[in-house]
Amino acid sequence: MVVGTLALDVLLGDVASLKQKRSVVVPIVSELRRRFEVAAAQTGDQDRHRRAEIAVAVVTSTHAHAVEVLEACERLVAARPEVTLLSARQRVLDDDDLD
Repeated sequence: MVVGTLALDVLLGDVASLKQKRSVVVPIVSELRRRFEVAAAQTGDQDRHRRAEIAVAVVTSTHAHAVEVLEACERLVAARPEVTLLSARQRVLDDDDLD
């Protein structure tokens, strides 16, 4: 078993309220879940209008597949015109790391 995580720090465009922020972040999280069969959620910066942390997790059988899925998720978020990807932190734990 391999567990991969990805934390994305994003800067939102012209957002002036938490309601507007939600209208940008929720579709991104939904698309990540739908396209890649991963767990995804907004996990940080809930009280800041123009920043968001989006976390993604995947459980798979190989290290290479975990990396492939997480990189595809990162590319999807980076390609969204309404956000700027500031940083991405990826971590993959193999069976040996989980004992």
